[in-house]
Amino acid sequence: MDERNGRWSCAEVSLTRSLGYGRYSFVVEDSAHLSPSAVLGIFTWDDSRSEGFRDELDIELSRWGDAHGKNAQYVIQPFYVPENQARFTVPPGVLTHTFDWQPSSVAFRTTRGASVGSGAVTIADRVFTANVPNPANETVHMDLYDFHHLENPPQPPSEIVIQAFEFAPGPA
Repeated sequence: MDERNGRWSCAEVSLTRSLGYGRYSFVVEDSAHLSPSAVLGIFTWDDSRSEGFRDELDIELSRWGDAHGKNAQYVIQPFYVPENQARFTVPPGVLTHTFDWQPSSVAFRTTRGASVGSGAVTIADRVFTANVPNPANETVHMDLYDFHHLENPPQPPSEIVIQAFEFAPGPA
């Protein structure tokens, strides 16, 4: 995110096809430094649906404007259902965020470093078994944006580096 000539710009990267069930892994450089209003959203989203939450599975790195709040969450939409959200705090440094999407569950995990192997130190994890969507036309998105800019503008401009994205297919 950056401001130039009085206008803010944000970044989004998305895939052009659905990957479906499987393990999604994202290696992210330090996100603990993000300003309170900055949001890094790593998620699936079905652009073809015009209503609801579009089968969204989220890893969101943000304090949502609260400078003292936890800076990360796992979400299965709709977010307003309490059991669909798990908030936690990520430390500084490189982290790997994964979700393993299966027909009846989604298992989220965040580990220290650029690995999810047996020796990886788990920072947070959560398995959701309710409200798990079925794959259709969803695609992976990675967005860096500002939450409620006018109420809590980012200072200084936020930057994030995604070192890697990997996908391993799961059962059909």
